[in-house]
Amino acid sequence: MTFAPEAPARPFGLPRRDAPPRPSGMRRHLPYSLPGLWFALVFTCLSFTPSLLPRSGLVQGLVCGVNAAVGYGLGVFAAAAWRAVVDRGPRPPRPHSWAVLAVATAVLLPIAVVAGRYWQDRIRELMGIPLDPVVSSLLVLPVAAVVPFLLLVFTARGVRWLYRHLDRRLRRWIGPRAADVLTLAVLVAGTVLLVNGVLVNNAIRLADRSFSVVNEGSEPGVTKPGSGLRSGGPGSLVAWETLGRWGRSFAAGGPTPAEIAAVSGAPAADPIRAYAGLDSAESVEQRAALAVDELQRAGGFTREALVVVTTTGSGWVDPAGADSLDYLAGGDVATVAIQYSYLPSWLSYLVDQDRAREAGRELFDAVYDRWSDLSPDDRPRLYVLGESLGSFGGETAFSGEYDLRNRVSGAVFAGPPNFNTLYRQFVDDRDPGSTEVQPTYRSGRTVRFSTDIAAGAPPIELSWDGSRALYLLHPSDPIVWWNSDLVLTRPDWLEEPRGRDVVPAMIWIPFVTFWQVTFDLPFAVDVPQGHGHTYSRDYVDGWHTVLAPAWDEARVERLRDVIAPPPSA
Repeated sequence: MTFAPEAPARPFGLPRRDAPPRPSGMRRHLPYSLPGLWFALVFTCLSFTPSLLPRSGLVQGLVCGVNAAVGYGLGVFAAAAWRAVVDRGPRPPRPHSWAVLAVATAVLLPIAVVAGRYWQDRIRELMGIPLDPVVSSLLVLPVAAVVPFLLLVFTARGVRWLYRHLDRRLRRWIGPRAADVLTLAVLVAGTVLLVNGVLVNNAIRLADRSFSVVNEGSEPGVTKPGSGLRSGGPGSLVAWETLGRWGRSFAAGGPTPAEIAAVSGAPAADPIRAYAGLDSAESVEQRAALAVDELQRAGGFTREALVVVTTTGSGWVDPAGADSLDYLAGGDVATVAIQYSYLPSWLSYLVDQDRAREAGRELFDAVYDRWSDLSPDDRPRLYVLGESLGSFGGETAFSGEYDLRNRVSGAVFAGPPNFNTLYRQFVDDRDPGSTEVQPTYRSGRTVRFSTDIAAGAPPIELSWDGSRALYLLHPSDPIVWWNSDLVLTRPDWLEEPRGRDVVPAMIWIPFVTFWQVTFDLPFAVDVPQGHGHTYSRDYVDGWHTVLAPAWDEARVERLRDVIAPPPSA
């Protein structure tokens, strides 16, 4: 008896020697895998389902294109895996297979476009945004096909060609199985080094240098303050030129005593603002020490309230957060902050977590060290403020609820990113029966969350004694809900009833939802007050809740209109 020789091993994805020739007809002119295109069609249609924020036709096209490329890759992989299981090579499609795909595409895509248009209109109505022009929908499919789909598919094919080329070279020197493993290891290691090392680090350094030029300018109308209570002003320890673009806006901004008195109806003091920019000192520790020296020089430790702010990105402090506090405290407040990056907020959110963590901890510790030396009867009430990545940095000075309660009188954290350490700790350990969208932690004794602070901070029926740490978060804020786990894991907030400004039709779809929310991120602030990542008006009620001043509703409403004027104003 004789046996046929065993077929030589081949690398995964390489064609057999007996593979059928390239078919003619449509397949020859459309060089894509049929299973891949079926998956791409399904993922494209699913991409029209709603996410957190409204999308223009251009953005919808990008979402569809990326998800179509992901679907195509999954389809190709699934087909290859099935062939590996049954141990056979690729076969030509059955007759009329391409015609069936064409008919399915002609039927399903128009349905998906119309349904997507309906859902986008519902999101806009929910947020009070004008409806998108119908012509915008015409951009979706061309953008999806040309920009992300072709680019990503061609990139993947380039990687596959590199794999095959390297594998063939190695097979001249070593066995086929060893060549397969070594080729895969080289490509994986090279990709990791390129992305995490060379590419990302060099890109960050280049971006840092580029945005440092922007940092040298000032916003229109911003001039050097004439008050010694502001950094950069007369007698300041920090030179005006070193504050940076947003540091100058912060130091020169804010309400005057007359403006505060006009809203509060009572005499007001002139608020103190201390700031140190990246150019003010070499290290984070030195900038923190300089900012605290500046704070003490201006008399910040003699005020009724002292606020430590961790900035976002390039040193920006949301004027609404600082100004609301100035008004509600009657001007008897000092605010201190430092800059830790040249990068804008959206980029810092992705790459500046370490610098935000270091800046938040160093500044608070420097302030707390000086504050602790004061007599308990002479100390100001100590507060913490942070928005977005600033909330991440502001949290890092504390180990948990008790630490917050024992070291500060209160805190306001707006739009916390999903990776915030304390935020995740509080949400993950929330009280039974409460939701991720509106959690309750330890009956709200210290930490509370509010998705609509004008309606209060639940549990409203329970008293809130001692320190008050408040998280402001909107159900439609992608900064709060974005997480890489969205790729393959359904989050609790999409298993629960949807939040007040999220359409009920939003569902979790593997891969698709991740890219939908990812594309929501750049547009998080391009929505009206009370939605997305816009918290200006919320700061009024947030600080009013934390400070608990003796203000009636009429004064609070006046302040809301000052901080965030209504659209008709």
